Amino acid sequence: MEYRLTTPVTAEMLAPLRAGDTVLLSGTVYTSRDAAHKRLCEKLANGGEPPYELEGSAVYYVGPTPERPSEVIGAAGPTTSGRMDAYSPLLLDLGQKIMIGKGTRSRAVIDAIVRNSAVYLGAVGGAGAVMAEGIKSAEMVCWEDLGCEAVRRLTVEKLPLTVVVDSQGNDLYESGPAAYLASIEKGVTQNAD
Repeated sequence: MEYRLTTPVTAEMLAPLRAGDTVLLSGTVYTSRDAAHKRLCEKLANGGEPPYELEGSAVYYVGPTPERPSEVIGAAGPTTSGRMDAYSPLLLDLGQKIMIGKGTRSRAVIDAIVRNSAVYLGAVGGAGAVMAEGIKSAEMVCWEDLGCEAVRRLTVEKLPLTVVVDSQGNDLYESGPAAYLASIEKGVTQNAD
């Protein structure tokens, strides 16, 4: 199925999504990678406030390349999500609802996704220029000294994503290969008849 979502989102908006579904995401998305996640979690641990509203928010694990003249942003392909696994459960518990990246997530992150009725969406790796086409504006939020890893506020329009882990904990990295192997087995059985 294909869904169109606009941030901020609620658990009710995410409930129908299933691993393998397509999402065209619009609205505000924040960029953050491991260095920014570390700073954010340290700030929270010391009683500080987050630099953006976490409730219903979406974060994209991306370190965009510098934009060229007349561009909003440079290439904006996803980074490996596992690098944020140590920080993600806390942010989900504080209201973050969507994480966007590539690669598998730890059991602790999947448990936090289920506990908080959140989702993990996959962006196509190696397609940074295509992903950048869905980004309509980019604004620095904080930690500019981190360069490409600084937190930015993106305005996105119909950013093409795939549900990797849904709010029920279904993981496309497990169900996808299993479905593929089952289809091969079924095809072999049918051809043998």
